[in-house]
Amino acid sequence: MLYLFDMDGTLIDSNGIWKDVDSAFLARRGLPYTKEYYEGVAHTIFPLAAKFTKEFCHLPESEEAIMAEWMDLAQGLYANVPVKPGVRDYLRQCQDRGIRMAVVTSSVPEHCRTALSHLQLLPFFERITFAQELGVEKKDPALWRKAAELANVAPEDCVMFDDSIAACRGAHAAGMRTVGVYDPYFAGEEAAMRDFCDEYIRSFQELLEPRNCLD
Repeated sequence: MLYLFDMDGTLIDSNGIWKDVDSAFLARRGLPYTKEYYEGVAHTIFPLAAKFTKEFCHLPESEEAIMAEWMDLAQGLYANVPVKPGVRDYLRQCQDRGIRMAVVTSSVPEHCRTALSHLQLLPFFERITFAQELGVEKKDPALWRKAAELANVAPEDCVMFDDSIAACRGAHAAGMRTVGVYDPYFAGEEAAMRDFCDEYIRSFQELLEPRNCLD
């Protein structure tokens, strides 16, 4: 059995970072932060978010320049992001039970490693799969099949935890069991996630003893 965890909004309380970064980026150009813009960049990999931003906002900058500006705006923020309630205890509980764990994230590798190192969460995970390095979004079942393949397990032997319904749909289509995780920045998806996911939690504290880990 392999547990696959998203990072932003699932393990760590970091979704607010990107709302602030996006708002600052757009404000520099006199543009508003809209629902349409959010839906275009949320839960996607950096290069595709930059491509969308360039086209949606009709910007003259290159996609590389847009990503560089985002990196500059987010600089240092991942070194101070907090872990979400119950996460550390739940990871320790699963580790004590011999459950294999890995991270699958759309986050920039540099940001991911900074946050997980700062919070001392890296030792819990045997590997990190970066959607950006594979060039595949988490809504694509191929990403989840690849994550299972890299760990030498069948998708049917995986449980994934994510705050994005698009990612949960991708993992489900790959044959995995899905656990939706509440995050206030995506509270509007809660009802849909409760209907779709095999399980939905508002906090990892719900999974702590005396309740058993998912098997």
